[in-house]
Amino acid sequence: MAKKDQPESKKSTAKAAPEYGAKQISVLEGLEPVRKRPGMYIGNTAEKGLHHLIWEVIDNSIDEAMAGYCDTIDVLLMPDGWCSVEDNGRGIPVDKHAKTKKSALETVLTTLHAGGKFGDGGYKVSGGLHGVGVSVVNALSTDLIAEVKRDNKLWRQEYSMGKAKKNVAAVKSAKGTGTKISFKPDTTIFTVTEYNWQYILDHIRQQAYLTKGVRFNIRDERTEEPQAYSFYFEGGIASYVRHLNHKKEPVGTEVFYTEKEFEDVKVEVALQYSKEFNELAYSFANNIHTVEGGSHMVGFRTALTRTLNTYARKAGIIKEKDNNLSGDDVREGLTAIISVKIPEPQFEGQTKEKLGNAEVRPIVETVFGDQFAIFLEEHPQTAKEMLAKCLLAKMAREAARAARDTVLRKGALDGLTLPGKLADCSSRSADDSELYIVEGDSAGGSAKQGRNREFQAILPLRGKILNVERARLDRMLGNNEIKSLVIALGTNIGDQFDIEGLRYKRVIIMTDADVDGAHIRTLLLTLFYRYFPEIIRKGYLYVAQPPLYRLKKGSQVKYVFSDEEKDKALERMTQGAVKAVVPEADSPVVDVDTPATAGDQELGEKVAGVTIQRYKGLGEMNPDQLWETTMDPEHRTLMQVTISDAAKADDIFDVLMGTDVPARKRFIQTHAKSATLDL
Repeated sequence: MAKKDQPESKKSTAKAAPEYGAKQISVLEGLEPVRKRPGMYIGNTAEKGLHHLIWEVIDNSIDEAMAGYCDTIDVLLMPDGWCSVEDNGRGIPVDKHAKTKKSALETVLTTLHAGGKFGDGGYKVSGGLHGVGVSVVNALSTDLIAEVKRDNKLWRQEYSMGKAKKNVAAVKSAKGTGTKISFKPDTTIFTVTEYNWQYILDHIRQQAYLTKGVRFNIRDERTEEPQAYSFYFEGGIASYVRHLNHKKEPVGTEVFYTEKEFEDVKVEVALQYSKEFNELAYSFANNIHTVEGGSHMVGFRTALTRTLNTYARKAGIIKEKDNNLSGDDVREGLTAIISVKIPEPQFEGQTKEKLGNAEVRPIVETVFGDQFAIFLEEHPQTAKEMLAKCLLAKMAREAARAARDTVLRKGALDGLTLPGKLADCSSRSADDSELYIVEGDSAGGSAKQGRNREFQAILPLRGKILNVERARLDRMLGNNEIKSLVIALGTNIGDQFDIEGLRYKRVIIMTDADVDGAHIRTLLLTLFYRYFPEIIRKGYLYVAQPPLYRLKKGSQVKYVFSDEEKDKALERMTQGAVKAVVPEADSPVVDVDTPATAGDQELGEKVAGVTIQRYKGLGEMNPDQLWETTMDPEHRTLMQVTISDAAKADDIFDVLMGTDVPARKRFIQTHAKSATLDL
């Protein structure tokens, strides 16, 4: 053993232990923990966290609506960062709370885990789990004004950074009841301070679908010409399904819908099939989107498969000798919303992404299964079309399984299931490894020579891969480039997909910075979204940003990533400055300042002594140039691909990669200048 690896004696490393007693224990009182660690309560202090403040206040109003006391919710965005949410519910109580000796209003706004959501007859059903909602909004706002209409009076109380300025008091007489919370987020806490109008509209539209019969009004007064929307859906989640399918060809004309309460659990399910290949099923518990599903989703899927198989055998559509339809078969082309409202939801994790209440599964299974069986009997033509769709999916699944097995068997013969074109890395730790999916053999050659072989693997793709938006798995696996990618990832695909098999925790799409490169990137994004969504959800998929231009003047070389940055860099270089170009805060730009070498060629046009080279493709870059601009972790810029709204992402992919050419043309013309990779 080398000397440097030998442990030193305790005597040589011993240090005086720091004092550790009662006075070293920090106690944060009131709402101080929220201001100290805001991310623990709202996720982050960027756009998501900022908007979470609005959702928390709206959720209180929705709780009133679900309890049957509110039918109108108004949201107002005002100048200087102010936002208000008003409802016509019962109004937060203003009388003194026995335990806190403060008004109930002040208790709710200044105490964590205080509210009408923990029994005592407050709310039977609530979206809040932790009881931290509106008090967190108060803590993270420089100013908050609470106005309550109760007992024929308007009560008002002002707060600053979570603390009441004075006691609640009646300021005038008023008719009706309700609560209005106006707040201004603390700009010293949030890195994003501007509300996103479209983001808010999308969220409120979804809540309106889930809370049928309640009108949501939203108005934006931040501009000279205010804009306003109003959402009201009498059909609830049945209207939601129609909205999700509005660009798809439906199977049958009717949307199945049922609503029933059993043992204090209210179950709502709506579904319709389309002639698409992908499933679009969203689950909610107390209006909270349970992204990872849970017991209600399990109950729904079990009943769906069983009920369709029972009906198919009874109607003679599936013969006695034939195998049953699988869960995958009955979910192809399905659009469904599953919503439950329960007294005490048990979510797994702080993010509330999975419902854990075991008792909900049999309730959903029974309620939905019984009602869906009746629907099939009463709508035989729609039932026949549904089952024809499912049987076609079954045939395709069996063909895909055979194709996939052939792919994997062939891969095994090629050596450890890895394709020959893959230049793998030496590391066998997925956490440390990354896979570059590169456009073309030329760029692949440069990337292989320029990479760090220890942790960077290169997979070059030849040409454009198949558009999987309109292709089933059996046809997809006939594409050699897709087969190579599936084998390289190691996760398998389809019903055999296993995220634990992923061989790289960073999968990086690296294509040319031109139209063809953008098309290939979109094809790959479609493939990952449709067949490897878990890789995106886990945060493992990235897009590399290669430079557009190389600027050289004398011994100085700069790489820039946009026309705007080129102009800025050119201006500085022609003025004799050698400082690094500083990108805009929201610009995915990295600037590499590197000395020119003797082998550098004078390519491209010259402007005031600066040689400008426009890269048409990655293959034009030398290995060392590709490394230092696009692959070196110290200098590269990677854009992480995320799915912020699955329904919107599904719609965008359907438009961009589907068969409706006029719709695609309109979308591109409208959004070309504002396109981003935030799915």
